[in-house]
Amino acid sequence: MKTIGLLGGMSWESTQVYYRLLNEQVRARLGGLHSAKIILHSFDFAEIEALQRREDWPAMAERLSAAARSVESAGADFMLICTNTMHRVAPEVARATDIPLLHIADATAAALRRDEITRVGLLGTRFTMEQAFFSDRLARFGVEVLVPEPPQRELVHRIIYQELCQGAIDPNSRRAYLQVVDELASCGAEAVILGCTEIGLLLRPEDTDIPLYDTTEIHASQAVAYALGEAEETAP
Repeated sequence: MKTIGLLGGMSWESTQVYYRLLNEQVRARLGGLHSAKIILHSFDFAEIEALQRREDWPAMAERLSAAARSVESAGADFMLICTNTMHRVAPEVARATDIPLLHIADATAAALRRDEITRVGLLGTRFTMEQAFFSDRLARFGVEVLVPEPPQRELVHRIIYQELCQGAIDPNSRRAYLQVVDELASCGAEAVILGCTEIGLLLRPEDTDIPLYDTTEIHASQAVAYALGEAEETAP
């Protein structure tokens, strides 16, 4: 079994989901007392969020690259960035080490392609919805991305930072998100990507008839398959 390096804490609410999923899936495959081999670097998210507000991507790239080098030197065989937004600096982080970085958008695109879905809605932070680093990555796999209108993007972003990253689950916010999901579907989305690792805490597949693709679950599943030699690194 390969050792998984995690760059987490952004926020820890979703990092704990990664930790649980990785261990549950390893135990499901290997049985008994088996669990995942994990090396975790957990950030103080307040420091990262302050850099996000300033959009100081070079500083964030430097911090994540240093963390990536630390998990590599601690023995990680490959690594995950446990947040969609911070994949904005994934190229810099990947160049900082000699171990593979499994990209969350590649894993998600591979899942969509398996299900023959080519047009999706995307929910996430405003960075993920408005910048090209996620949607362009999906486009390499032939997946077209739709995003909500600006007022809805602001709503989705606010709920992530003011509620989900702080462990607050509000039924009113769930209803608001489901309205956004419905509008994306009415614009032609065949499915909706939960493109922030906290959104799966709020929305579950049973909440809507529209297929939801939870990037946290997809990313963790790919990592376990890679760790156990069941799959190779995804590439477009």
